[in-house]
Amino acid sequence: MIRTRFAPSPTGYLHIGGARTALFSWAFARRHGGQFILRIEDTDLERSTAASTQAILDGMSWLGLDYDEGPFYQMKRLDRYREVVEALLRQGHAYYCYASKEELETLREAQRARGEKPRYDGRWRDSKATPPAGVKPVIRFKTPLDGEVTFNDLVKGPITVANSELDDLVLMRADGVPTYNFGVVVDDLDMNITHIIRGDDHVNNTPRQINIMRALGASLPEFAHVPMILGSDGERLSKRHGAVSVMQYRDEGYLPEALVNYLARLGWSHGDEELFSREQLVEWFDLAHISRSPARFNPEKLDWLNQQYLKTADDARLAELVRPLLAERGAAPQPGSPDLAAVVSLLKGRAGLLPEIADAAVYFYRPLQASPELKAQHLTEASRPVLRTLAQRLEDVSWDVPSIGALLKAVAADHGLKMGQVGMPVRVVVCGTTQTPSLDATLHLLGRDTVVARLRAEVV
Repeated sequence: MIRTRFAPSPTGYLHIGGARTALFSWAFARRHGGQFILRIEDTDLERSTAASTQAILDGMSWLGLDYDEGPFYQMKRLDRYREVVEALLRQGHAYYCYASKEELETLREAQRARGEKPRYDGRWRDSKATPPAGVKPVIRFKTPLDGEVTFNDLVKGPITVANSELDDLVLMRADGVPTYNFGVVVDDLDMNITHIIRGDDHVNNTPRQINIMRALGASLPEFAHVPMILGSDGERLSKRHGAVSVMQYRDEGYLPEALVNYLARLGWSHGDEELFSREQLVEWFDLAHISRSPARFNPEKLDWLNQQYLKTADDARLAELVRPLLAERGAAPQPGSPDLAAVVSLLKGRAGLLPEIADAAVYFYRPLQASPELKAQHLTEASRPVLRTLAQRLEDVSWDVPSIGALLKAVAADHGLKMGQVGMPVRVVVCGTTQTPSLDATLHLLGRDTVVARLRAEVV
């Protein structure tokens, strides 16, 4: 059975790059009827926080990336890493290294001065020297001195690295906490991960991990390294490009399905399809169509996708998302006020983000005063008698959209005016703005009492 995993470090929020990696791993497992595992790699004791862990879990939940097992935490598995590293020591694949930080820095400075690549020189690899007193050693891996590591990356193709390019990496720090390259190997083997899908910043780690796996006599998983995401200007993605927390997109009013659709198209494609559901993604997803080139983050495309999803989203669901935003604007719906789902249905076609729906809905739940400039422009001596007539005739009209629309046209005709010459003053008085959906539908939702009261308050 195919088993994939997402293994973030809880040193910050779940960002766009991490979310895309999680999505690809999730979609590949779901496509093949496999299992998706969540693992929290919390061995960076100085930077890992409970808040970051929660932010990752919240982001996964909001995006709908459900996992079959986990979350597993590396810091709860220290005994297992110790067990494996002791086996490597017994078998001669690892050794204790007593070199101090100062020694290693002096070594690196000398190598840099000679124009060499800084690397550990193996001084304790086969040393018979007496260990210095009071020094807690690290445990290093005995990287093969010759030969090479070759693996077929499912995105990048065949990759070969000579072992002579690799030094003896640290497996276990002096405090008994595993390094990334060791912990990830033990976890992936113990959890029977078959396909490791991750960012291509890990390509250089893969030969090291393969050597450890071989030393443990394990079967190798498949590797797929996904190219990074760049900003629209071709630079590495940063906060100014939109590399913010996934949850910030929620707070800004994006729908999770829009972000999932967008992330799926960042470096992967299915023909020319731009809009597709989660179910279609699972049906179509494969590793063969992941681009080998970096993807470019385009916020305008994300905005367009969100607009498309808002148009087709369920009105009742959108209403519940908009409700707290209206409360923030002092316009919380009350008993007897217009049905919020109906209001959302009327407004959503013009909106790109949820707050835009909330902004447009305020006048349905509390009066909005138009600016003096708008009033001066539209509430003229010519328009006031029209508004008085309309207020009077709205008292008796059948309260449905066609009847209201017919009345607006009739009043305009009676006064020798075009519809715009009637519609704009009505909008300014009743809604406080010149921007509304169809006026007859807007007035219908506001309700007879509200519309007549607002008209009379201004023109009587």
